[in-house]
Amino acid sequence: METWMNELSPWVRMVKIHKSVSLAGKWMDYDHVYTYIEQGEAEFFMDGITYQVQEGDVLLMPPFLTHLIRSTSPEPLIQYIVHFDLFYEEQRSLWKDQSITAERNVVAPNEMPFSYKQPIAHLSATDRMELKKRFLILHQEFLAQRPGYPLITKAICLELLVLYLRAQAGVIGKEGKVTKGWVFIENTIKYINENFANPELDNASISSYAGVSTNHLSFLFKDQLGMTIHQYLTHTRIEQAKIRIMAGDQTLTAIAEQVGYSSIYLFSRSFKAHVGVMPSMFMAMNADIRKH
Repeated sequence: METWMNELSPWVRMVKIHKSVSLAGKWMDYDHVYTYIEQGEAEFFMDGITYQVQEGDVLLMPPFLTHLIRSTSPEPLIQYIVHFDLFYEEQRSLWKDQSITAERNVVAPNEMPFSYKQPIAHLSATDRMELKKRFLILHQEFLAQRPGYPLITKAICLELLVLYLRAQAGVIGKEGKVTKGWVFIENTIKYINENFANPELDNASISSYAGVSTNHLSFLFKDQLGMTIHQYLTHTRIEQAKIRIMAGDQTLTAIAEQVGYSSIYLFSRSFKAHVGVMPSMFMAMNADIRKH
């Protein structure tokens, strides 16, 4: 074990179970993201490299590692996810959501020691059982937040890191492949994430920013990510809408406008197509959750 690991004192920010049937994940996070694949198969696009992952794989993504996730199996992709800092810092401990603001756009050097390691490891059957057992306890403790939970979550986070490191020790991990045209895909996703609120955003303006023809950019998206540019734009808008709905402090009309829809009708139709329920129902469901 490397000496710097003796100083680790993780601060767990978020613990969740994520289920998806198409695109999942976020473009970038300001903290570490530990992901275990519980079910399904997917392609993880991380900093220009494509990794094929499946049940039993663990991914550890350091802060500000650009990534995109696409499910590639007919069954839903289920991920066990932990967001954490390697070291406790009082100001950062107050950050509860995953929005990247100007304040959060800088990472301390001591948060980056895992950045040189390969981000993927495959667990043995025994370690998978142990990870699932520890994660479910972590998830329960995070939700309950009983006295002393920061110590318990810290301890379990360290155990999860040990399982990841053990799977890498002495073993050559899965190798990724360079994602064709990544610089154009990266520019496109960056531009969409910064401009999704603009209802006039279209393929022509997006490809112009990316520095490539519309036809070629459309080909790259379909070939590498399995979707069109418009599908990714819609996904981004709907995910942003879900975040705002779950916050519970705005009307659906206001949210529709903020995420780039010119009318509540178009927003509702798109939301239902992608989420499976109308935004009003999604809002009611989350209101019930907040009451408990």
